[in-house]
Formats: sequence, C-alpha cells, structure tokens
Amino acid sequence: MKFDALKILLVDDQAAIRLVLSEQLRQLGHQVIEAEDAASALARFSDSAPDVVLMDVVLPDQDGYWAARQIRAQDTSGWTPIIFLSSRDADIDLVRGIDAGGDDYLVKPVPPMVLQAKLMAMHRICRMRAQLMASAEELRGANERLAHLSTLDELTQLGNRRAFDTRLADALQHCRREKHPLSLLLCDVDHFKRYNDHYGHLEGDRCLQFVAHVLRSVCQRPLDVATRYGGEEFALILPNTPKSGAMIFGRALNKLIREQSRPHAQSPLSIVTLSSGITTVVPDESTDPHHLVLRADEALYRAKAMGRNQCYSFELLTAEAEGCA
Repeated sequence: MKFDALKILLVDDQAAIRLVLSEQLRQLGHQVIEAEDAASALARFSDSAPDVVLMDVVLPDQDGYWAARQIRAQDTSGWTPIIFLSSRDADIDLVRGIDAGGDDYLVKPVPPMVLQAKLMAMHRICRMRAQLMASAEELRGANERLAHLSTLDELTQLGNRRAFDTRLADALQHCRREKHPLSLLLCDVDHFKRYNDHYGHLEGDRCLQFVAHVLRSVCQRPLDVATRYGGEEFALILPNTPKSGAMIFGRALNKLIREQSRPHAQSPLSIVTLSSGITTVVPDESTDPHHLVLRADEALYRAKAMGRNQCYSFELLTAEAEGCA
C-alpha cells in the first residue's frame, strides 16, 4: 500500500544496520537522514525537522532514551513520532521507551513488512497533525478577523468606541511610563444634523467617510490613532504631543478640512468644517481616561459656543477660569 514519503531520522551507532535499514526505507520511497549517536541525532533533528525518528536504544555516550527526552524538549509541539529499535525485548524496556517519550518499540531485527506497517501508522499521525495544524491556523485567523471587526467602525473603517477605549488606555500607560505628554482631541462635524436633513442620510454617511479619510491621512506617526467616537464625533489620540503641538495639529486639521471645500449649504461657510476640543496631560497614576475625555469634551463644547470651525484647549479654558477668579 503506497502512502506519501516521510522524512525519517534514523539513529543507530552500527553502520551496517544503518545501511540495511536506510536501503529498506528508501525502497519504500522515504527520505532518510542518518545519525550515529545521541549528539548527532539532536543536531540532525534540529536541522532537518523529520516526520519520524527511528532510534536505537543502545548508543555510545548517552542512550536512546536520553536522546528521546532531549528531542521532546526541543519539539515543543510534541508531534514528531519516535519509534525505538532495540534487541532488548523485556516488558520493562517497552515501558522505559514510552516513558522517555517514545511512541512505539520494535525489536531488532525488524521484518520489512512490520516496519512498513508501523510507518503507515506514523504517516496517519503526521497527516492528522497537518490537518490539526491547518485547522488551528484557520481558527487563529478567524479569531483575529473577529477581533479586528469587533473594534472597527464599519462605515468609516476607523477604530470604533471599543478601539478608542483600548488605545487610549495603552497610550496613557506608554506616556506614564516614559513621562511624555499625551494629547486627546475630540472633533465634531459642524451642523451635521442640518447636513443630514438637507442632503439625506446616505450623503451624510459619505460626509463622515470623507472626514474619516482626512483624519486617517493626518495620523502619520505610528502611535497616533484616529477613531470614530460616536455619531459625527471623532477622536484623535496623540501620544508624545505637548499642548502647543496639539493646538498646531488641531488648527492644521481644521484648515485641511476647509481646504477640501466639501459643500454644506446649511453651514454659514457653505462648506463642511470641524470643531475640536483638546486636552493635554503628562499622565501619572491618578490620570483617569474618563476624566481626560470629559476635559476634551468640555473644550469641544467651548469651541462650538465660540462659533464653531475652530479648536479650543481645555488647559486654556482652565487658565481663563483661574484668571477670572
């Protein structure tokens, strides 16, 4: 009965026996890699990644049981079958072989038909291994896709609110550890309800996609993150960005949106614009992401109250309040 060729590591210290067994195995269509002692067996196993190991028990220096244990330590998947070959036929020898990590035990000389039958069984094991590994890889890929979809806003293809919460927590941890500033920018499409009422919800979706595209384009650094916070509101997480840099970024973003000149008949400027609220902090252990969002949201509210189409800093708002006091 024919089956796919196997890569077999044959370990025996007697050259004559290796010659006979190698010839038998090659006649059956298998690829044979030879080793004469435990040390060379480990080296060949590491280099060639065989499908099956045929291991003599009696070897110079370390015996086959020792070599099997070392192979099992290397082969963390535990999948590679090991068949012991020995002239010893006592039950205790079989027990020792299985205990050392072997899968079968054949007494030499091994009849060719018996050897072929054992290899057929090992081939089935290898085939099941390949199928299980393929299934595991498919499952891993499916889980990764599911995890990605669970944090993706379908309309804008930006991260969703869940992604925002996760990335903000990560950014806080990073900036806290490095003692770097972190800026958070919340922005809102001005007069978006009027836009929807005038152009319709389908065109409103396209407007949000347009804004998302611009936000994605301005996040040039690896740690910068643009997400859809909810409705027509977006969030930008800007690690390693001081207050002055965040304000420059926010003003440049507003200008970039205006320069696109997307029509908005119900806006005073007749084009789509943004309002943005910014807050900046060098986080410590007391910094709370919820409070950070509240601060940016309060600054966004002030930007809208001052006429929209602008960005405002929570820290400036605080300074003004202290000045009035």
